[in-house]
Amino acid sequence: MYVPFYNIERKTMDFHRCEWAGSDLVYVAYHDTEWGRPEHDDRKLFEMLILEGMQAGLSWITILKKRENFRRAFDNFDPKKVAKYGDKKIAELLADEGIIRNKLKVNAAVTNAKAFLEIQREFGSFDKFIWSYVDNTPIVNRPKTLSDIPVSTPLSDRISKDLKKRGFKFVGTTIVYSFMQAVGMMDDHVVSCFCHSDNRKTN
Repeated sequence: MYVPFYNIERKTMDFHRCEWAGSDLVYVAYHDTEWGRPEHDDRKLFEMLILEGMQAGLSWITILKKRENFRRAFDNFDPKKVAKYGDKKIAELLADEGIIRNKLKVNAAVTNAKAFLEIQREFGSFDKFIWSYVDNTPIVNRPKTLSDIPVSTPLSDRISKDLKKRGFKFVGTTIVYSFMQAVGMMDDHVVSCFCHSDNRKTN
């Protein structure tokens, strides 16, 4: 869960983190409390799917710093509400300086909400659908450095193709792999990071 006022002193700076976390507290909080940790709540999965799409061509820190604005603008990422957005609401979003005002991405969020609801109706939940790709068990990788972490895999290729067939937009294989990392389907913390699954067992 994202913690706006994360107290980094609770996690001593002596702890080793993935290099990408840097020193920005927004990034550090996201790294320490969310990234790579299994998420099964459908609303949160929908939020991350939309935010990952919004990131396309941008840095993730840009999205994180606008996250609360996105939540406000998109009705806390309630897919039922987002699926009903019409021209008036979309126009309001495109005029909202607090979010990414990209027409294709905003329209894609509405399209994806509708596709998301279809999956819920078919499988009972999006969680059940998406986690079935990893047999409901996180894939734990053990990269030593950031360069060991891929930007896509045959599995993300497969999920991307399946999502596109179901009508989703902005779900290319790189975005899907990033989504998988974000929601804990894939643990790509470097092995020396205190957040890696192996290390959390002993912390």
